[in-house]
Amino acid sequence: MAIFSFLSPVFIAVICLLIVFILQNKRGNEKVKKGKEKINKESRPWVDEDLQDSTELPAEEDGKDEGMDEEDISHVPFSPLRYDPQDMVKRSKEFYETLNQRRSVRFISNETVPREVIDNIIRAAGTSPSGAHTEPWTFVVVQDPEVKHRIREIIEEEEEINYRKRMGDKWVTDLKRLRTNWVKEYLDTAPYLILIFKQVYGILSSDRKKTHYYNEISVSIACGILLAAIQHAGLVTVTTTPLNCGPRLRVLLERPVNEKLLMLLPVGYPSKDATVPDLKRKPLEDIMVVI
Repeated sequence: MAIFSFLSPVFIAVICLLIVFILQNKRGNEKVKKGKEKINKESRPWVDEDLQDSTELPAEEDGKDEGMDEEDISHVPFSPLRYDPQDMVKRSKEFYETLNQRRSVRFISNETVPREVIDNIIRAAGTSPSGAHTEPWTFVVVQDPEVKHRIREIIEEEEEINYRKRMGDKWVTDLKRLRTNWVKEYLDTAPYLILIFKQVYGILSSDRKKTHYYNEISVSIACGILLAAIQHAGLVTVTTTPLNCGPRLRVLLERPVNEKLLMLLPVGYPSKDATVPDLKRKPLEDIMVVI
């Protein structure tokens, strides 16, 4: 009994020390976690929460994901045009030279562009590959002057906040040499605005959801093809990602909740007094590695 009476205070002391250690360790972990969250928030103050990349899987309460049709898709012969090596070199060089003239142009004329041209360049974008061939894109073409102006008001309102608060001093400083700001006159003057929405999931019968795999990557590839098609048609644009404008623009354009704005392209001819920064592109050896 004497031994137990001696051990009891020691045992209690050990337990107390363990409790103190556990509590301090927990507090330390919380501080580290908060510190990381603070660093992430400070280093990326401009992040648009509405555009976080993810493949949204339907929750159980949303009902069964219908997915793809189980029926096998028939395959057909594929016989693309084949060019001789010299012609391939010529064609690839010509295509490069066409795209190398592409510039981001912020001075766009209000000159009319044939609507059929817009239809064709969006058809070209629609040839893009997509995860499981879900084609998770919607191209909204705006030509109505009043709607274009409302879009400009929404974007300029948010962009001013982005420049003054969200983007941070470094980003704003880096943009100064390009002479950009939150004023977007081209949103009024361009004859067409193309707003590209990614469908984070599909909506099928009975409001059931359909998974759209790699939706953001798929739509981004389509945007690249669209840019090439715009250049090939002899038109100009500037790639804009209206940070924190997506929900308001989605509501304005009456798009469903499964769509999120990824990019906006004003499309038209350059204005007569248009200028662009005198930028140089990296040489081939700086962007390609051959193994």
